[in-house]
Amino acid sequence: MLARLKRRIPGAGDDALLEDLIADAGRMICAYTQRPAVPQALEAAQLELAVMLFNRMGMEGESSHGEGSVTRTVDSLPEHLRRQLNPWRLAKAVSA
Repeated sequence: MLARLKRRIPGAGDDALLEDLIADAGRMICAYTQRPAVPQALEAAQLELAVMLFNRMGMEGESSHGEGSVTRTVDSLPEHLRRQLNPWRLAKAVSA
């Protein structure tokens, strides 16, 4: 998965950082889906989330940022990724 991420982020040479981003993306997916591991079918979503985490480095805690006439707004989990993950969410059983 590291090689695939490196192809998506040209010039990102720190393998340890990229491995951390892959792991963080996996933990986010597991927390959202309530699964113990990332299903193989969601590996592309994990890579996309890792790229998103890389691109947001330095923006921690910001939901929007503006400089001059340029404004960027970010979602914690973009809607297109949420739609990919929703079918994989496990329901919690609650007893009365």
